[in-house]
Amino acid sequence: MAKYVGILIICAVILLFFIALDIGMLISIVRSGDERRQIIVWKASAFTLMGVTGALIIEIIENLATGQEMTMNPFVHLTATAMVYFGALLFFKKRHGG
Repeated sequence: MAKYVGILIICAVILLFFIALDIGMLISIVRSGDERRQIIVWKASAFTLMGVTGALIIEIIENLATGQEMTMNPFVHLTATAMVYFGALLFFKKRHGG
């Protein structure tokens, strides 16, 4: 029983981390700043859009090739988008001196 409680706590912490990551992504996009910050956010957003679109295209091709139903969990999709966005944001901040 204690084993399951530990696993449940770990899953809850991971879920809360992903929710915070999603909220942080939205706040980062909406927050205003100087031109350098806007360029960094713009480049990170463009990179994220390309990455997520490419992943969706690959998933569609894979589902069509295997004949599987096209189902997607929106929370998983949003979390993956937030992870790509923050990775790109960190990369472009370092690249542009942030």
